[in-house]
Amino acid sequence: MSAPVLADLEVGQEIGTREVVLDRARLVRYAGASGDFNPIHWNERFATEVGLPGVIAHGMLSMGVAVALVEEWAGDPGRVVDYQTRFARPVPVPDPGTATLTVTGVVGALDAEAGTARIDLTVALDGVRVLAKTQAVVRLT
Repeated sequence: MSAPVLADLEVGQEIGTREVVLDRARLVRYAGASGDFNPIHWNERFATEVGLPGVIAHGMLSMGVAVALVEEWAGDPGRVVDYQTRFARPVPVPDPGTATLTVTGVVGALDAEAGTARIDLTVALDGVRVLAKTQAVVRLT
């Protein structure tokens, strides 16, 4: 996929939407890859004892699957030069079952001088935002 052209973009323009399905097996694989074996991500009893609704997805996993939409749209993950978010709510992952994150991206700002576009992401679970002020800056020149 080729990179979008800065001059062809408009603030408010949608870049895409995707759904990402998380299950307990994916949490285990992510824990192994990241080295984050905190029991809130795999032990139901422990998670509820510390006040969580149950086992929750890793925040960095949620963050990573969200920015993938921007990386694909940009045509190269190396074009993403900045990425930030705030964790707003946990993402409970039932067992059995899944949690489905909906990720939507829109052009939030354009900077012709810098050759960048800011992409604002909405990341929600069942219509409720789980990440807040999620923004990626993409260099397009």
